[in-house]
Amino acid sequence: MAKNDVTYSSYLDLDRILSAQHPASDAHDEFLFIIVHQASELWLKLCLHELEAARELIIADDLSPAFKMLARVAQAQRQLISSWDVLATMTPHDYSLVRPHLGKSSGFQSAQYRLMEFILGGRNPDMVTMHEAVPEVAAKLRAELARPSLYGEVLRLLRRRGFAIPDGVVEAEFGGPHEPIAKVTEAWAQVYRDPKTHWDLYELAEKLVDLEYHFQRWRFGHLKTVERVIGFKKGTGGTAGIPYLESVLKLGFFPELLAVRTEL
Repeated sequence: MAKNDVTYSSYLDLDRILSAQHPASDAHDEFLFIIVHQASELWLKLCLHELEAARELIIADDLSPAFKMLARVAQAQRQLISSWDVLATMTPHDYSLVRPHLGKSSGFQSAQYRLMEFILGGRNPDMVTMHEAVPEVAAKLRAELARPSLYGEVLRLLRRRGFAIPDGVVEAEFGGPHEPIAKVTEAWAQVYRDPKTHWDLYELAEKLVDLEYHFQRWRFGHLKTVERVIGFKKGTGGTAGIPYLESVLKLGFFPELLAVRTEL
């Protein structure tokens, strides 16, 4: 298409986007349910785009542009959090008309959400199993598990900068989530005690804290919305519902960045 023929609609491919809602029932609120989840997937796509690029910049020790990307992710997370307020306008009766048409589908099955969790460091290899039906998705998740997370690369950067990050710390996360390590907390304590000397690392740490803070706010919003709309029923994807959502609230990504606050 020639530049002069480009329109707002064609550039954004609006015909496909706006025709991608296919309610399975006559329930009025199913339209809301679909659009909120579709919009969330678009925000997740942006988050992944920025996180993957920021990780490459951290590997290159080029932190200034990475800061902008990480700040953008935090703002996108605010949009994801706000989406729960819109979805929460569904009453239990409204949702009861939609739920029978969902089958076993669930937000728990969102591959982009899982990939973002893996990139940040919340790694559970068992979570790949539910995506095996789509081989390319499962392969992408396994590929992420086989490389250092965003935080793993940050710890490698600290080691290159001369901090005493123990050997094997980054490699350990290939098999599961990062566990808190006292020597890593002490390395961050050195940064936080002298931010003037380590300003870019100090700023990087605070950007990571922002990401975890917003991610946990998103999880909490999910929990309270589910509690408000469906109570303590089991999730459509087979999870325990509220008890499961409460359990994941305890799972953070950067434990030493929270522990260091106690050390100061």
